Amino acid sequence: MPAVVVSNGGDVPHFEGKITFYVILCVIIAAFGGFLFGYDIGISGGVTSMDDFLKAFFPEVYERKQHVQEDNYCKYDDEFLQLFTSSLYIAALIASFAASRVCTVLGRKPTMQIASIFFIIGVALQAGGTNILMLVFGRIILGFGVGFANQAVPLFLSELAPAKMRGALNICFQLFITFGILMAGIINYFTSNVHPHGWRISLGLAGVPALFLLLGSLSICETPTSLIAQGKNEEGKAILVKIRGTDNVQPEYESIVAACEAARLVKDPFKKLMKPSSRPPLVIAILLQIFQQFTGINAIMFYAPVLFQTVGFGSNAALLSTVITGLVNVVSTGVSIYAVDRAGRKVLLLESCVQMFITQVVIGAILLIDLKPTGALNGKEAWVVVILVCVYVMAFAWSWGPLGWLIPSEIFPLETRTAGYAFAVSSNMLCTFLIAQAFLSMLCHMKAGIFFFFAGWILVMGLFALLFIPETKGIPIDSMFEIWKQHWFWKRFMTEDEDEDDKVHQ
Repeated sequence: MPAVVVSNGGDVPHFEGKITFYVILCVIIAAFGGFLFGYDIGISGGVTSMDDFLKAFFPEVYERKQHVQEDNYCKYDDEFLQLFTSSLYIAALIASFAASRVCTVLGRKPTMQIASIFFIIGVALQAGGTNILMLVFGRIILGFGVGFANQAVPLFLSELAPAKMRGALNICFQLFITFGILMAGIINYFTSNVHPHGWRISLGLAGVPALFLLLGSLSICETPTSLIAQGKNEEGKAILVKIRGTDNVQPEYESIVAACEAARLVKDPFKKLMKPSSRPPLVIAILLQIFQQFTGINAIMFYAPVLFQTVGFGSNAALLSTVITGLVNVVSTGVSIYAVDRAGRKVLLLESCVQMFITQVVIGAILLIDLKPTGALNGKEAWVVVILVCVYVMAFAWSWGPLGWLIPSEIFPLETRTAGYAFAVSSNMLCTFLIAQAFLSMLCHMKAGIFFFFAGWILVMGLFALLFIPETKGIPIDSMFEIWKQHWFWKRFMTEDEDEDDKVHQ
């Protein structure tokens, strides 16, 4: 039986292997890093809409919220309230570069363990917070955890998975993000009625999955690529046999060894990233993160309860609507797991752009016409907005959400993989910070126009996906360099001398 099957134009090898129970276990444990990220995204918006929390830390916002004639779009506009949400992401941006180095030197598994420790410390500071400074400091520590987890987990999943299932297994990271968002919505719904410390329960329960990640990571393996890169070739080969469920791993092993040998020749991966041949994956990785955030998804996920209160729902109804959108998010991410290695990455990206563009425009039009600075939408229109938000979330969840993490984790060669992915993570955190810090102010000043703002970005990113993102399904992670040579635009960056360097991979 041949070990390598050549397809995709005759240049890309396929290696033997299957999904084992051990791989599934490793994926579930590692993906809890995504659960923590999602829980934080979902929990902060609910907490910042709770009266007990506002009275304790943001009394001016609480007083403004009580004024029925206050401008619908501006009643939550407060820089410090936004800083509570956004401070985590600027910390994650900085931490991602340190995490890149840790990921390279120590491996993916220890980086996840460090992330879980940061999470536990940050949760304790937040749940026990007695002043704004303590809250924000806790958020910053959590940001370090996010930076380390978001650096290590997608790389771990991509390197662990066989090529034919890499998309589905990597998307488990995004699936667990959506689980985290949903669980946060459910918890906020119940704790909003627990006075006066329901918000402490919401923030403190993040410690449970953080502890699970820390303890569970003790039972998972390091990736073969990371082990071989550290010079532990025999251990790496043994793990490769274990996760592939076959003894016939020599071709894939040799491919990984060749990639590691090429990587050792690169003393400064960040300098290597500046060379023309590194430009295609670097540009795509960074722009995917920018586009992912400027779809407006985190504006909706962070502030969904606030948004739904703005259009006329009461506090409990707004939190319940958030649970509904969270459930849609989870189910739709499951669609991506099924479709990404069948339909491919590009089809999902393009289809979703059409769906998200239409929903953003229609939501904007409804609010522009019918939601005045005072008053609210009527019941039917408010529920139409909820349904449209669900349709929008559905499109994002099976495309730009998971693929924004999957594609950058698979397109870099080993010598620049952790460095390149650090740029992707930091770009994501920077844009998340900007949206989280600015959204409530943007909502106040742009009003319904904010949805047209995001629709414009969706149009741009759809054109980018159509013209510049190549299809990567089924291509082994250490053979990805071939796609740049075949792409109509990116092939111009593959200069002759760098093409010679690439042959080392083969």
